[in-house]
Amino acid sequence: MPFHYLINRAAYVTVSACLLLATHTQAQSVAATGKTGKPTTHQLKPSPTTVAWGFYDAAAKPVLRIKSGDKVEVQTLITSSPTRLEGAGVAPAQVEQSLRDIYKDVTNKGPGGHILTGPIYVEGAEPGDVLEVRIRKIDLAIPYAYNAFGPTSGFLPEDFGYAKMRIIPLDKKRMVAQFAPGIEVPLRPFFGSMGVAPPPAAGRVNSAPPGIHAGNLDNKELVAGTTLFIPVHVAGALFEVGDGHAGQGNGEVDITALETSLTGTLEFIVRKDMHLAWPRAETPTDYITMGTNEDLTQATKIALREMLDFLMKEKGLSHDDAYMLASVAANMEITQLVDGTKGVHSMISKKIFTGKVPATKK
Repeated sequence: MPFHYLINRAAYVTVSACLLLATHTQAQSVAATGKTGKPTTHQLKPSPTTVAWGFYDAAAKPVLRIKSGDKVEVQTLITSSPTRLEGAGVAPAQVEQSLRDIYKDVTNKGPGGHILTGPIYVEGAEPGDVLEVRIRKIDLAIPYAYNAFGPTSGFLPEDFGYAKMRIIPLDKKRMVAQFAPGIEVPLRPFFGSMGVAPPPAAGRVNSAPPGIHAGNLDNKELVAGTTLFIPVHVAGALFEVGDGHAGQGNGEVDITALETSLTGTLEFIVRKDMHLAWPRAETPTDYITMGTNEDLTQATKIALREMLDFLMKEKGLSHDDAYMLASVAANMEITQLVDGTKGVHSMISKKIFTGKVPATKK
């Protein structure tokens, strides 16, 4: 006898009720996020009409609109000019045509120098929300990078009163940079700048200093497989990405890393359940909090206080216990020293959290 004839009336009513509840829950989810249907994967390449050159701005016009849950396959450009690259030894054929087009046609630029792909408008994102950016994939787009310093930049300008630029070949197969004979630097590509528009009152901000909008964090931990959480300040968030690095040391002391062009896949989630004052991140192994300030001590205090806040709210620790745990288990790292506002991040390993933390009193 066919199976459906064996279902009794009670079971049928139970299944029907469950289906109705599931349908109602799905409808609530769609209403909350504004999403309908399956997530979409978009492509966004840099061109004179799809970049923001040197700024984050609440008034910037978005070049792409997406929904929460969508992915974007994005390409970013090296932060240098065709003329300068060729002068340093890059063959003309290896200079990307899109970089030439942007230098030729874009006049709305500055005050910073980064060519950022975007802005991307994420539907449903509102001030007070958090934009979760899942970094799914990052690949090298060109076979070279550069490193350079100048007489007024970097952490030791008093020691280097001149400019110098080096073109560094990248071995994509072995994932190393051939810095010099006998010196190979492992590659860990990441986007140096990932951010959203700042609060409207800030106006058009320079792409160089990072801040509460994230931006030019230059955090070498943000490789493929990590997630960045950014507080939203304007409708749609207006996300921009660029400043590709094939690798970098903490501090980025001469003001550049292994500067290159990258491609990547980013997934965007609007988090109505999160509320942050500063960007945070999560890797497969660690939780990360961040702080930036012109004063390195103040930047460190912001990152540390953010870590204490995380431990109290997410792990249930008291203020005292969070401070103690940070002292014995969290690592305070200098992110970068050269972007106008200095960056510090605090990292704490996920391994230490072996179970539910009992509630404690101060």
